[in-house]
Amino acid sequence: MNTTDRPYELVVLGATGFTGRLVAEYLLGKYGVGDSLRWAMAGRNQEKLESVRAELGNQDIPLEVADTLDAASLDALTQKTRVLCTTVGPYATYGSEVVASCVRSETNYCDLTGEVPWIRRMINAHHQEASAKKLKIVHCCGFDSIPSDMGVFWLQKQAQEHYQTYCRHIKTGVKAAKGGFSGGTIASLTNVLAEAEADKSIYGTLFNPYSLNPEGEQLGPDQPDLRTVAYDEDFGSWTCPFVMAAINTKIVRRGHALRRYPYGKDFRYEEVTLTGRGASGRLKGWLTSLPLGILMKAKPGSFAKRLLDWFAPKPGQGPDEKTRETGFWVYDQVGILPDGTLLKSRIKGDRDPGYGSTSKMLAEAAVCLAKDKLPETFGSLTPASAMGEALLERIQVNAGVKFRFEV
Repeated sequence: MNTTDRPYELVVLGATGFTGRLVAEYLLGKYGVGDSLRWAMAGRNQEKLESVRAELGNQDIPLEVADTLDAASLDALTQKTRVLCTTVGPYATYGSEVVASCVRSETNYCDLTGEVPWIRRMINAHHQEASAKKLKIVHCCGFDSIPSDMGVFWLQKQAQEHYQTYCRHIKTGVKAAKGGFSGGTIASLTNVLAEAEADKSIYGTLFNPYSLNPEGEQLGPDQPDLRTVAYDEDFGSWTCPFVMAAINTKIVRRGHALRRYPYGKDFRYEEVTLTGRGASGRLKGWLTSLPLGILMKAKPGSFAKRLLDWFAPKPGQGPDEKTRETGFWVYDQVGILPDGTLLKSRIKGDRDPGYGSTSKMLAEAAVCLAKDKLPETFGSLTPASAMGEALLERIQVNAGVKFRFEV
């Protein structure tokens, strides 16, 4: 199928939602309409699309109507574009037909899901066909998991350039973050728990560190993600669990496997939250773990779920503009070379992680898929295995993500 003659290079599906609107706003500000990028907004409601377009202040933005649960309307949409970028979640509810349509229409795809069981189902259903058709289906192109996946890619590049070897072990620690939660993110996380309660086998997918790896390659040296408070000598800090580690670590491992293990099959990767030194750091670790504990217990009918329903933002809600603009995030990384030498790096983002930063990273990933010369890798991919150097450059130049290496 010839995709070069399609009306659009990129379509944002879910543009009337909280994150989708931010992606559209970013694309308009960065690329205009129809000049350097042919793009459109899509959703299931024409009036809401027109309202968003009016808010953005540009009547030239093309609009397309499609329903994520209607295969025919999706096919009509995906046949019009080279890349579909979707922000419509929970993806287990609204994403499966979208991926299937992209594969049928030979359209590249990206999203910002963090739903491990759904990603596993999409890999099982579409990886082989997408690979045969030379398509890139790229999940997790937001705060989870571009900083993690591209951070490992970047640090290993530095290790090779400076030391002519790769790190055998990389740890990522969340040093600081400021921002707000969205109802869509919480809905996706609680939906995963609801799925697991309905089908207990899903817990195996959630807790196996290699569950997103290719079939037959789901073993390795990594253990399940940190679930307590512990001191880490390499960071010189107390640590506690990081809520996004459950998806980020699996994405890094899948990408490494898809690239045929350049860092070696004994390569290890882990993520934590850093809470500081001394008694205060340890106490902060326990206090930081409390909200995560509530979230992980928010199963259907539970008291924790009722707490979230009462106090958490609803789908479609999210942080205001000031919170997004003044937010930030900081990751510290430690890489361990084969001889035990420690390499330290820092990754910083200039907006709140879940929305201000995520919308820029997702938009640039979509543009990267539409515009750039990319590695000859196809199928169900990760950001680094799909886009490599091209995405690394884009997020640094355009998306406010900065890397600093300390030799």
